[in-house]
Amino acid sequence: MAESFTTREIDVRTGSRETVHDLTRECASFLRDVAAGRDGLLNVFAPHATMGVALLETGAGSDDDLLSALRDLLPPDDRWRHKHGSPGHGRDHVLPALVPPHATLPVVGGELALGTWQSVCLVDTNGDNPSRQVRLSFLGQ
Repeated sequence: MAESFTTREIDVRTGSRETVHDLTRECASFLRDVAAGRDGLLNVFAPHATMGVALLETGAGSDDDLLSALRDLLPPDDRWRHKHGSPGHGRDHVLPALVPPHATLPVVGGELALGTWQSVCLVDTNGDNPSRQVRLSFLGQ
């Protein structure tokens, strides 16, 4: 069977406050459209300098715990040399070094092969940019 590559850019509204935004449904919908029961890889990429992609449990407090830990590691104050944007925005530009702007995930039988409690999430601490794009790419055979 020949390999195929399909990509789609989706718009995501993360809002004007720091957030963990669950993308799992959007990923599953994309795979229903393009994977057709095949095995392969899904790449999730956020083409932004102030955002990351993470796998974590949502809804049980882990998302809030992550944001709290990031606030401790990257305080939104005036210590940052990168000064444009709202106060503390420089930390948003450091975030992708800790939470990379991409993830590559296994796809088995056309579905994400995630663990029981894993969700695909955007981590966005940049309230200055409430509208984002995410590129979903499937490579499969």
